[in-house]
Amino acid sequence: MEVEVDEKDLKAAGAEMFSDGRLGLRIHGWEIESCKRSILNSRNLRQWEEKLHTSHFPEMVFGDSSLFLKHVKSGIKIHFNAFDALTGWKQEALPPVEVPAAAKWKFRSKPFQQVILDYDYTFTTPYCGSQSLEIEKEKHGRGKESLGSCTLCWEDCNEKIDVVSLASKEPILFYDEVILYEDELADSGVSLLTVKVRVMPTCWFLLLRFWLRVDGVLMRLRDTRMHCIFKDDANPIILRESCWREATFQALSAGLGGGLESN
Repeated sequence: MEVEVDEKDLKAAGAEMFSDGRLGLRIHGWEIESCKRSILNSRNLRQWEEKLHTSHFPEMVFGDSSLFLKHVKSGIKIHFNAFDALTGWKQEALPPVEVPAAAKWKFRSKPFQQVILDYDYTFTTPYCGSQSLEIEKEKHGRGKESLGSCTLCWEDCNEKIDVVSLASKEPILFYDEVILYEDELADSGVSLLTVKVRVMPTCWFLLLRFWLRVDGVLMRLRDTRMHCIFKDDANPIILRESCWREATFQALSAGLGGGLESN
């Protein structure tokens, strides 16, 4: 999706694009930046193996790709990256999805190799994003400041994301989609984790989506949406909603449940 931004819309919204080569913008106290890089090389992948204690990774891991949203005044920082997502996959440790015996040969790297799928090869993750709060601790010599950080806690509430406002015809000041990892499951489906962000004059909205299709077996969807309306308050209000769904191909072909079942 290509978005052409009108300079007049940026100026009217009090926003400005980064001028230092970064991809993103500043608006109403927020700094929003996306970064898209190539897949991990073998050296970095070995480092990840040591840190995560596993030799199993998706075919394409965009380890240096990320999305950052930082509220400068409050220190709130929300970001998305592949390492934290795969940490969630490792911790959840779902049992492997059973595939037809005829499909297992596709996972072999050598002829006549016996394949035992004893891990979650779909890389399904419960990841909903990474959050922190950066706090100014004290000033040191020459005006330098030391920053500390702590983890944000989300609270349950009755408010919901206003989908009506998101459907309004506001100009889009910034849009990007960042792929965090992808695997074609040895040509037997797809496992994909992406995050999309959209910035308008009155708010920002993002969608983190894990999408899985194991051909002939299962479809799985895990969505996390976040929405923030711009206000002059020192502490912004961010709404987050998550939805997990999945269904077998057998149930879908039989027309049961009307689609993917919610978890």
